[in-house]
Order: sequence, then structure tokens, then C-alpha cells
Amino acid sequence: MNIREVLLQNKVYSSADILRVASYACSSKENFKELMRCFLANEYRLAQRAAGSVSWAAKKKPAMVAPHIKEIVAQLERNDVHAAVIRNSVRVLEMIDIPESLHGDVMNACFTFIEKPSTPVAIKAFSLTTLFNLSKIYPDIRQELKLIIEERWNDETPAFKSRGKKILQMMQKNG
Repeated sequence: MNIREVLLQNKVYSSADILRVASYACSSKENFKELMRCFLANEYRLAQRAAGSVSWAAKKKPAMVAPHIKEIVAQLERNDVHAAVIRNSVRVLEMIDIPESLHGDVMNACFTFIEKPSTPVAIKAFSLTTLFNLSKIYPDIRQELKLIIEERWNDETPAFKSRGKKILQMMQKNG
């Protein structure tokens, strides 16, 4: 399979396509590298379509994504990519152990996402979880996370409130 061709061949890209590409990518390191090249490409549509497959593959085989974490974190700073690229990058980060050297970059990006009203809600939700996960290592960020959730509460969507409520409950439960 040529991942690039499959990602771009149809006018509509389906869930079945996402799973088919992800499964193929998970079958070898070389195939996963090919998927990552598409995800990191400067081609808007190609990167957008690769994003869901990267997320699904990372969930299925997290070890495959590990060598690419630095590149995934770098995607968070881009503003020239489809929101799906950012959304799936943060989704991957909420599922894995992030290398310590990248913690600061990830926290900065996630706090920026949740503070910015125009950030799509899924990116905010995944950012909240990623920050909560990092707060287990850096308890000092819990107060800031709590404050932002509370400050944004009245202006946010039900999805944000649901995720925020769960995180506030977990923070209260775990001290």
C-alpha cells in the first residue's frame, strides 16, 4: 500500500480508510514512518487525512509512535495546518508517556489551547487531559489548571465542561 496515495485518492476520506491506513502503518516500523511523513508534510489535505490514522495507530501500538514524539509536539506550534493535525497530536499526547525534555513545550501549548476561546473544543478537551496527566508529575500546575477550568466555565461548551468536571473531581479525589 502507498499510504500517500490512499490518503489522497478519494474525495471523501472515511473512518474505514482511517482504520485501514492505521492498521497497515502498524504492521511495520517502515510503514509507520511513511504515515508519519504524510502527517508531518506541508501539504494541508495530506496531513489532515493522516492525522486520524496516526492517532488510531498510536492507541493501538504506542511503541511505534515513541520515536516520533518530538515531531508530534512540534506540530502543536504550527498554525498552518488543519485543526485535525493539532487535535490528533494532542490526542496522542494524552495517551502516552511524554519524554521529560518535552514537558515544558507540551504544557505551554496545552495551556495556550485551553485559554484561547477560538480553539476547537476537542483540542481543549485533549489538552485538559494532557495537562492533568502532567500534573501528576508537576503538582504545581494543578492550581493553574483548576483556575482556568473555573474561569472558562461559563463561556465553554458542554464537552469542555464534561471533561473539566471530571478533571476537577480527579484532582479533588487525588489531593
